[in-house]
Amino acid sequence: MFERKPKEFIALEGPECDLTAVILAGGLGTRLRSMVNDRPKVMAMVAGRPFGEWVVMALQAAGIRHLIFCTGYLGEMVQDHFQDGNAWGMTIDYSYEKILLGTGGALRQCLSLLRSDPVLVVNGDSYCQVKVPEYLQWHSGVPRAGSMVVVRTDNPERFGTVEMSSNNAVVGFKEKAGGLDGSWINAGMYLLSQKLLESIPSNEPISLEREVLPLWVSRGLWGFPGLGAFVDMGTPQGLSEAEEIFAISVI
Repeated sequence: MFERKPKEFIALEGPECDLTAVILAGGLGTRLRSMVNDRPKVMAMVAGRPFGEWVVMALQAAGIRHLIFCTGYLGEMVQDHFQDGNAWGMTIDYSYEKILLGTGGALRQCLSLLRSDPVLVVNGDSYCQVKVPEYLQWHSGVPRAGSMVVVRTDNPERFGTVEMSSNNAVVGFKEKAGGLDGSWINAGMYLLSQKLLESIPSNEPISLEREVLPLWVSRGLWGFPGLGAFVDMGTPQGLSEAEEIFAISVI
């Protein structure tokens, strides 16, 4: 098993943030099965740590002290490693999927565990370098039901692209249909109101990205341009990219 709380882990002191953060970590990881077949994606080793540690460390450094892992496939490995979060300077709760619920269904299931409104949601198989306090300030500057971090990419065909208006309101999505270099893509980080989360059907599989977000376009969904490092480690190529990024530690 993994070493809990690596010797080099240092709890970073700074202003605390009242946000609850949710890490979506219940997927099967089929695209990585050839390289990571004995653990969930969030526990894949990247630059000497399980990938989830890098995500948790970034959230902890941003001042977040309450975290929820949405787990499914081999979820007991995640809970055994992070436990109650005390070693990480956090309180960690777990929402386990008995049946696969998809990213939307998993998020709906953990609703009763949330302590903030809005809630910060991040994908467990991607990382986006964002200053969370700045993102929250922007999100709260005007009434927004939900927002998502978007980043530009030179390989839009690998991701679904996000279409935005001149004032950054999300007006549509194109799911992995290709596009021009420099297109905006979903970076897998969101600030979402509990009211939006309550609108997700409960106890049924549903994808946040493919099914839920398109329905929210007309309900006040916005895009926050992210300028920092971004990596999606859900594929062998992405895993290699993550290794390169975290080898120099971008937290």
